[in-house]
Amino acid sequence: MANSYSSVFQIEDLQRKIGFTLLIILIFRLGIHIPIFGLDMAKLSSIFGAGNFMGFVDLFSGGALKRFSIFALGIIPYINASIIMQLLTFLYPSLKELQQEEGDQGRKKIQQYTRYLTIAIAVIQSLGITIGLRTLLLPGINFFAFVLFTTVALVAGTTFVMWLGELVTEKGIGNGASILIFVGIIGALPYYIGNTVILIKGGIPIYNVIILLLMLVVVIIGIVIIQEAQRNIPVQYAKRVVGRKMYGGQSTYLPMKINQGGVIPIIFASSVMSVPIMLLQFIPQASFLSKWINYGTIPYLLMFSGLIFFFTYFYTAITFNPQELADNIKKYGGFILGVRPGKPTADYLDMVISRLTFVGAFFLAIISILPMVSANLTHVTSFMGLGGTALLIIVGVANDIIRQIETILLANKYEKLVR
Repeated sequence: MANSYSSVFQIEDLQRKIGFTLLIILIFRLGIHIPIFGLDMAKLSSIFGAGNFMGFVDLFSGGALKRFSIFALGIIPYINASIIMQLLTFLYPSLKELQQEEGDQGRKKIQQYTRYLTIAIAVIQSLGITIGLRTLLLPGINFFAFVLFTTVALVAGTTFVMWLGELVTEKGIGNGASILIFVGIIGALPYYIGNTVILIKGGIPIYNVIILLLMLVVVIIGIVIIQEAQRNIPVQYAKRVVGRKMYGGQSTYLPMKINQGGVIPIIFASSVMSVPIMLLQFIPQASFLSKWINYGTIPYLLMFSGLIFFFTYFYTAITFNPQELADNIKKYGGFILGVRPGKPTADYLDMVISRLTFVGAFFLAIISILPMVSANLTHVTSFMGLGGTALLIIVGVANDIIRQIETILLANKYEKLVR
């Protein structure tokens, strides 16, 4: 393995892809430090603590929201637009036909629709943020001019970040949007470490910090195990004679991942929970509700877990069609061992995916609330923003980067064999 990865420095194409990706990351990190004028930054920084929900939101922008930079919205509007378009593709047959029947042209149209939806989401979020932060305006700043200028700047910043992500996908090592989120989360680690040092100097026992770090390691190990786990259903294909040749007869398996939705159910659940929490930040009259839905409280954890279960089942239901899969298996002369083709196969697949979905939803709920529970028990709140969602993204993107590099290395070996 070490020899394989040492060849990274010998393949010109891979070096170019990695270098281009690092250049885009540098541009992204520089843009985070370009602020938008008009707010009292001292008051704004006090809102984004490491142990509250706003600190959790700021984590996914790489610290840009706390600085109120032109990249404050980050890549999140694009991620939300991509998820919404993915859901609409399964809900509306016309979009599904556009994606499947028109091939590359259809996918380009879907991508263009995603860009338009990203801009629309960015406009809505920009207006919400600027209006919500009106109490932090510096003296002498015209409110309407600030809203107009800030909305244009934030939407332009989101559009630019979206373009950077697409450049990484096309010319870099791939999956640009996820890599930018990954960089933003990693970039916040020094801030969390610094806050932890301050807590230790303030009297927090060192063993509490060690317990929390061990718990985070356990969560990471669990993420790796569950993300790679799958249920293999054996499928047998009957032999067919076509002319003088015999086709089929082989035995294979149908892989079904335990976590079908990935991080998408957590993103949806976080988005739903963010609405009332963000409103409480800017509506002092409703502050009495904070003890019920504030970040890290027991009611918050219960509602968050329930939403994760709901969105996991919802996403699986619209992305996995057991009847269509059963028809495809039957169409090519296959059958699941011990199950009759047709409707019995569809019922069997539906039963299996229901059980796997429950396990996946339970896993997502546990890894999402475990870091928050551990932080509350150990009183080490400096890492509370680095919850299960962030860890799931870090592990997922890191595995994806490794797979991309391994794919390029394998393709290079095949090219050498052909030569």
